[in-house]
Amino acid sequence: MDITIHTSALPHDDPEESLAFYRDVLGFEVRSDVGQGKMRWITVGPSGQPSTCILLAPPFADPGITDEERRVITEMMAKGTYGWILLATTDLNGTFEKVVAGGAEVVQEPTDQPYGIRDCAFRDPAGNLVRIQEVG
Repeated sequence: MDITIHTSALPHDDPEESLAFYRDVLGFEVRSDVGQGKMRWITVGPSGQPSTCILLAPPFADPGITDEERRVITEMMAKGTYGWILLATTDLNGTFEKVVAGGAEVVQEPTDQPYGIRDCAFRDPAGNLVRIQEVG
């Protein structure tokens, strides 16, 4: 079998804020941007990795979602427990400084974890947890 990870999805509640974070703060390329208003699907990804993408999607686009599910999703997004992603960099301290300078909410400064990695964590504008670990 030849399977790769192509796209992972994260919810957004403000496409402009999410776009600014992933494009301007993290430096990702915008691969596509379709829809309008809050109903936009934005695909971003790291430069030089055209087959790896994050789809920033409106969480309530599915017409089958009930009012109760919308309420739960909204609460989970506000607490930062609905979506998360793990990214990697060879320069954790430099990346941390750039993301802080971009105004991101810091959850954890660069830390040596007891399980053998060094990482940090932020929240994106929708509340998604973005962990960045140092590699290589």
